[in-house]
Amino acid sequence: MSGGESVQVRVRYPEVDRMGVAHHANHFVWFEIGRTELMRARGIDYRRLEEEGIFLPVIEAACAYHAPARYDDWLRVRTHVEAASAVRVSFAYRIEREPDGRLLATGSTRHAAVDRSGRPRRLPATLKGLLA
Repeated sequence: MSGGESVQVRVRYPEVDRMGVAHHANHFVWFEIGRTELMRARGIDYRRLEEEGIFLPVIEAACAYHAPARYDDWLRVRTHVEAASAVRVSFAYRIEREPDGRLLATGSTRHAAVDRSGRPRRLPATLKGLLA
């Protein structure tokens, strides 16, 4: 996965079950952390986007689980932009355990660009360029 960003997260106790395995829903939280950090690294401030009336709600999400994440594991979330059109952005993710690099999950999210009322809107050319 080239051309992206990565961020490290630790599996916290409230994210696991009694066996110490991370609940599947947490992978989407980790994807969001990866996506936010990728955007930040490219100079895109999510809060500022929303203040300007640009929202990117998730319209599709997928995750394939390859191996369990466990309590206190360090994870590396790798994120890259798959596609950016005038009104949509797609991201791809890999979650690997550190330090051994074992692949734990892969996934994707697709986002629509909408205004404050939820109506589709075009991404500004500068934003689309930063995501390309």
